[in-house]
Amino acid sequence: MTHSLDAGMTAGTQQQGSMIRALDWKGAFWVAAGVPPLVLFSIGGIAGTTGKLAFMVWIISMTMGFLQSFTYAEIAGMFGNKSGGASVYGATAWLRYSKFVAPLSVWCNWFAWSPVLSLGCAIAAGYILNALFPIPSETAPAVLAWVQAHAGAIAADSPRVLEYLGAHAGATPDQAIQALLTQDAVATLTPVIRTWSLTSFEIPYLATAHVNATFFIGASLMLIIFAIQHRGIEGTASVQKWLAIAVLVPLLFIGLWPILTGQIDSANVTSLVPPTAAYSGENGSWSVGGWTLFLGGLYIAAWSTYGFETAVCYTRELRDPARDTFKAIVYSGLACCLFFFIVPFTFQGVLGLDGMLQPGIVDGTGVAEALGGLIGAGRIVTQLLVVLMILALFLAIMTAMAGSSRTLYQGSKDGWLPKYLDHVNENGAPTRAMWTDFAFNLFLLAIASDAGGYFFVLAVSNVGYIIFNFLNLNSGWIHRMDSGHVARPWKAPTWLIGLNTVLAFVNAVFLGAGAKVWGYSNALWVGFALAFMILPVFCFRHYVRDRGVFPPEALEDLGLVGQDMGVKRAGILPYLALILGLGIVIFANWFFQLPA
Repeated sequence: MTHSLDAGMTAGTQQQGSMIRALDWKGAFWVAAGVPPLVLFSIGGIAGTTGKLAFMVWIISMTMGFLQSFTYAEIAGMFGNKSGGASVYGATAWLRYSKFVAPLSVWCNWFAWSPVLSLGCAIAAGYILNALFPIPSETAPAVLAWVQAHAGAIAADSPRVLEYLGAHAGATPDQAIQALLTQDAVATLTPVIRTWSLTSFEIPYLATAHVNATFFIGASLMLIIFAIQHRGIEGTASVQKWLAIAVLVPLLFIGLWPILTGQIDSANVTSLVPPTAAYSGENGSWSVGGWTLFLGGLYIAAWSTYGFETAVCYTRELRDPARDTFKAIVYSGLACCLFFFIVPFTFQGVLGLDGMLQPGIVDGTGVAEALGGLIGAGRIVTQLLVVLMILALFLAIMTAMAGSSRTLYQGSKDGWLPKYLDHVNENGAPTRAMWTDFAFNLFLLAIASDAGGYFFVLAVSNVGYIIFNFLNLNSGWIHRMDSGHVARPWKAPTWLIGLNTVLAFVNAVFLGAGAKVWGYSNALWVGFALAFMILPVFCFRHYVRDRGVFPPEALEDLGLVGQDMGVKRAGILPYLALILGLGIVIFANWFFQLPA
C-alpha cells in the first residue's frame, strides 16, 4: 500500500524537517471540532438574506457538504504521505491536464479558510470590548442621569431639533429633544477606546481598513493561538479537545432545550418563501430575485457547512492514515450535521425573523445574549455564555490556522507554492506557513474590524472556497479514471462519486448567483482576481526556482516516478468540465439578479 513508507514512524519520532505522526482519528476529529461553531459566524447574515428559509438553507447546505465529503474521504486515503487536506489530494488529479489548475485549487482552499482567523478574532475582540468597555444602553442609569443634568442644553427651535422633526414625521419637539439628549449621553459616556482609531484608509475597489482597538485585540488573540500551535499537532489536538468539550456540549444543550420544552413557534418555521429584499424581514415570493437571495444563502453557508473537510488536513500526521482518514472526516461530518441542523432551527424557531435580524446577531457580537435567551438564563449565566462564545471562536480559529497552514506547507512541498513555506519546527509545526497566515490575516483584520468589511471578507474568500470544491469534486472521477490502480483504504460507491460531480456544478450556480448578494456587486470578480494571483507565484516557483521540475515526492503516492505524469485516460473530459463550470458561473451571474 502507498502508506507503508512511514509505517515505522510513531508518535514522538520524526525524520529531520518532517511532520510527526502523532494523531489517531480522534485527534484529527478534535482539531476539526472548530467547524460547528462556524454556524454562529453567519447565522444572522443568512437569516437576513433568506428570511424564513434560513434554517432550511443550513440543512440543505450541510447535507450537500456531508455527501461531498465521501469523495474527499476516498481521495485522501490515497495520499498517506501528504498533509494539507483535500485540496492537495484533489489537485494532483489535475496535474496531468494542466500544471496551473493544481496550484489554483490549493491556493483557493487556503485563501478561503485562512480568513477564519481574522473574522473570528474580530468577533472575539468585540466580545472582549463589550465585556470590559461596554457602550451604555439608552436606559442605563448613567445615561438617564446625564439627560436629566443637561435637560436645558437643546432649545426647541435649534437646527438639530428641526432636522430630527423633518426625519421623524409625527414627532413632537419634546420627543426630539429627549431623543437627541439620549444620543448625546450615549456618545459622551461611551468609553473612548470604542471609538478610538489609530488610522483608517480606503483600499481601492475593496473596502475601508481600520486600525483600531478591535484590530489590536484581534492581533493579540492570533498570537496566542500561534503560540499554542507552535507546540505541534499533538499539543494542538489536546487543547482543542478540552475547548471542544467546553463549547460543544453546552451549545448542543442550548440547541435542544427549546425543542424539548416546546418553545418553538411553528409560525417562525413555516410559510417558507424568500424575503422581498435582503434584511427586509418581509415575506416575498419565488421570483428571480427571491431565488437569487436563496442561492446567496446557500453560497455563504457552504463556507461553514463544508468546512469539516479540514479533518483530512492531517493525513501526514496520522499514525495509521489508511484507517484513520475515513473515520476522521465522516465522524466530523456527523457532528457537524447535528449542530448545523439543530442550532439554526432553534434560533429561528424561538427568536423569529425579527430576532434573527438584530444587529448583535448579524455581526456576531450579540449571539451569547441570544443563546442565554433561548434557555431563559440570568445575567450570570449569560456572562458565562459570553466566555463560551470567546472559547468557541478560539476553537474555530485554532482549526483554521492548523488546517490552512498545512495547506501552504504541502503546497510548497509539492512545488506549487513558494519554497520558504517548506519548513517545520522541532515539534513538526509548519511555522513559516503559520507566520504567513498571521501576516495575511492582519491585513484582513483591518478590513473586518467593522460589520461591512466583515461580510466583504466572507463573500470574497468564499469565491475561492467554491472554486476549490468544484475542482476537488471533479478530481474524484479523474482519479478513478487515471489512478484506478492506486490502493484506496476506503472507496466511495460509484453512484456517489457521480452525484458529487453533479453537486460540483450546483456549487457553480451558487457561486455565480450568490456572491453578489452580500452587498458587493464586484465580490465575484474580486474573488476571481485573488484566485488567479497564484499563477505568477507558481510560475516563478516552478519555472525559475525549480527549473520546470516538480519535487520527487510530489507524485510518489500515485506511483509516478520523476516527471512522468502518466496516461491521460480522462481525455478531454476535464477540460470540458472546466468550460462547463465557468459557463454556468457566468450564466448564473447574468440570470440571477437581486430584487428591484
